[in-house]
Amino acid sequence: MDFIQITNDPAFAAFAVGCGVARIMVDLERHGKQERQGGLGTFISDHVPADVARVRRAVPQAELIVRVNPLHADSTAEIDQAIADGASHLMLPMFRSADTVAQFVERVAGRARTIALLETRDALEARAQWAGLAGLDEIYVGLNDLHRELGMRFMFETLAAGVVDLVAAVARQHGKRFGFGGIARLDEGLLPGRVVLGEHLRLGSSSVILSRTFNRERIEAPESDWRGIYADQIGRLRHAAQVLAQREPAEVENDRLLAIDLITRVARTLAPASAAH
Repeated sequence: MDFIQITNDPAFAAFAVGCGVARIMVDLERHGKQERQGGLGTFISDHVPADVARVRRAVPQAELIVRVNPLHADSTAEIDQAIADGASHLMLPMFRSADTVAQFVERVAGRARTIALLETRDALEARAQWAGLAGLDEIYVGLNDLHRELGMRFMFETLAAGVVDLVAAVARQHGKRFGFGGIARLDEGLLPGRVVLGEHLRLGSSSVILSRTFNRERIEAPESDWRGIYADQIGRLRHAAQVLAQREPAEVENDRLLAIDLITRVARTLAPASAAH
């Protein structure tokens, strides 16, 4: 299981890699995100293109994912610049059709590995048309936008409803790497990180984004021993993954049912999301 740390801070990126984080993400997605998520308390990136080269110099050996904008008039230049600055992986958000994924893969042209970020109802329904495209290396499910498009209350309802299972299955069918959502610290979050991690392992996920809780002390109390806390939490998560990987099939199924129960309970406490179209 590879952990993804989103950051444009070179020093923090280097520290995270030193703690065992395999993948760093610079998030350049801005187009339409404020309209979709403004006021929801979700992360809206302030990263800029110049951050890619700065972070790459700090982590020369790590995988560096750059989330670009949805395809637009200047996408070719944006993609070319990210690759020139050291991106090893490019992630395409908010696509709706196989044609868009094909255009993205064509523009990358094998110069970096490609990740399709599934966040829309249309992309979900069309998964059989694009998941097997040559040149597409990985599929990642963005639960925040997807659950809103599906009119669900809680982002992990997509997990309880079997939606993520469908994407995992098509990824396996085509031999693509697969990941989804974000993960909190082991015993924190509306759905505790330990439960989320168990579902990643059940579904064959190989990658997950670390939530903001993992480095909150760095932001909220920089004078604290945030480095020790961060390193400890990453270590605990890695150890838990090793333990959960040893479960017997009956234990995996029991944990799946527990996850569904917890997700259902949380969803009942939340207001319905407005479905996007």
